[in-house]
Amino acid sequence: MKWFGKRMRIKLEYRTAMKEPQFDDEDNRELSPDIEHNEMIFKSVFQNCSDIVYRKVRIAGNTQCLVVYVESLVDIKLLDDQVLKMLISKRTMKDVLVPDEVEVLDDQAISIGTTNVTSNVAEIVRYLLNGCAAVLAAGDSGAMIVLVSDKAKRSLEEPSSEPVIRGPRDGFIENISTNIGLLRSRLKTPKLKMESFTVGELSQTKVVITYIDGIITGALIEEVRKRVTRIQIDGILDSGYIEEFIEDFPYSPFPQVLSTERPDVVAAGLLEGKAAILVDSTPFALIVPMTFWAGLQASEDYYMRWPVATFVRWIRFLFIFIAIFAPPLYVAITTFHQEMIPTNLVLSIASSREPVPFPAVIEALLMEVIFEALREAGIRLPKQIGQAVSIVGALVMGQAAVQAGLISPPVVIIVSITGIAAFTIPRYSFANGIRLLRFPMLLLSGTLGLYGIVLGFIGIVLHVTSLRSFGVPYFTPIAPLKIKELKDVLIRSPIWNKTRRPQIAASNNMVREPQGQKPSPSQGRQSSEKN
Repeated sequence: MKWFGKRMRIKLEYRTAMKEPQFDDEDNRELSPDIEHNEMIFKSVFQNCSDIVYRKVRIAGNTQCLVVYVESLVDIKLLDDQVLKMLISKRTMKDVLVPDEVEVLDDQAISIGTTNVTSNVAEIVRYLLNGCAAVLAAGDSGAMIVLVSDKAKRSLEEPSSEPVIRGPRDGFIENISTNIGLLRSRLKTPKLKMESFTVGELSQTKVVITYIDGIITGALIEEVRKRVTRIQIDGILDSGYIEEFIEDFPYSPFPQVLSTERPDVVAAGLLEGKAAILVDSTPFALIVPMTFWAGLQASEDYYMRWPVATFVRWIRFLFIFIAIFAPPLYVAITTFHQEMIPTNLVLSIASSREPVPFPAVIEALLMEVIFEALREAGIRLPKQIGQAVSIVGALVMGQAAVQAGLISPPVVIIVSITGIAAFTIPRYSFANGIRLLRFPMLLLSGTLGLYGIVLGFIGIVLHVTSLRSFGVPYFTPIAPLKIKELKDVLIRSPIWNKTRRPQIAASNNMVREPQGQKPSPSQGRQSSEKN
């Protein structure tokens, strides 16, 4: 009861803190015609903020203006050329700008395209923190907001987490406006909608939900809106924060939201009737809903010829089983079911394990932990030495462990094959879930043998088939079975044969392309005869 009361008290304190105004009593304040009083308001809000600049200029000889901006967020050259110089050049104006000075400035003086006029202090503060400048005029209680932001952004590069041999080379970056432009360049239609929200009490992070009107279902987009708008947190630093708030089963090792850095993957998902969530300051976009099979599909599957893509998919299906069951099968057979191994092989394994002091399950667990540690070290270290450390460390430690009699050679081979198998999974978050499953499966095989593996496999199947992603069964179209949609799961059907969209999200406009577009030699002869 004490624990429950303490938890409820913490929740109440958090909710109370969230309801408190961000700027004390100034949230609902309005600007006054006194420009000195307005300056004092902003100085009290931005107390001890040395990067806030207050620049005063005069227009028409007697009209004083105050320009407020955050020096670290604005483009100084753009501010000087399009705002300050334009204001100073109006000194020769014969008309005194009264009574609507700000409105006249917006219409006649400022040449920047994105402007707004407001008098609410809290709203002006939000604009300032998003890279805008506020222009206040004496005698007017309004402020003109001018967009002069200068966010540092890197150039468009190929995503390092999703490389391809054939396909687009551009990827999302940390600037959400650039990411929206990458989607607009691929889907040039007014049906591509962008709904903007602000999440995070302190970070005020911009979150955009994008979808194609007329393809996505109304229930899905309404559910996405509801899950995003109900998030209450002090700050959003990456789309992973959003992912954990909106997924259906937070304790599952399998991701229910697809994350990607590739604009073409997002565009393909939107064309299938899905929704995407873009978050400012992160290159990873989220696509919902997600299925189990989406974790095994790469964007390059749709850019290569369909027989090759189908073969590669079956390779992934094979290696996902190896990634999960290869070490447990070795442990179970060598510990409980030696009669299943051919005589020559069992003698070879027995001779190699003779100097090893550990049982097979401890041996396999030890090697798996070392392998995961080496892989993590290779990722976290600088790129110049990360790969060398991971490769050399694996070779040196593996060879030293075998020579010292701590690990048998078959275990090194099994763990190496398992690691390679995990690397064939194209989605990193999905591969992480597969990596986690190996450890409970090893414990089951080390205690119950093949019976433990069977029980673990049944548990995995039951869990996967019970998962949902925004109401969509995670294992669809296998469970529930939808035969018509299997042509993009077990095989990669030719593009000209994918005439209908998948039913997991789209239901308003199911027709993707007309039938009868299969290429044939007769079409070439007919076109040449017409010419």
